[in-house]
Amino acid sequence: MPNLSAKELSGISDQLAFEKVLCAKYQAAVQETEDQQLKTSFQQYADQHRQNYDCLLNFLK
Repeated sequence: MPNLSAKELSGISDQLAFEKVLCAKYQAAVQETEDQQLKTSFQQYADQHRQNYDCLLNFLK
């Protein structure tokens, strides 16, 4: 793990939480809509936020 200040760790922690919430919201939107085009878009957004989350988490390892 890189040497990070407490402020940097706090920022990454906040971003991790943000990415997790966005992923969950887009996943919920996928379940709630019946429009296939919207489902596809929402799933892509959810996948992107999951990827962002995973990338940040891997950075901390």
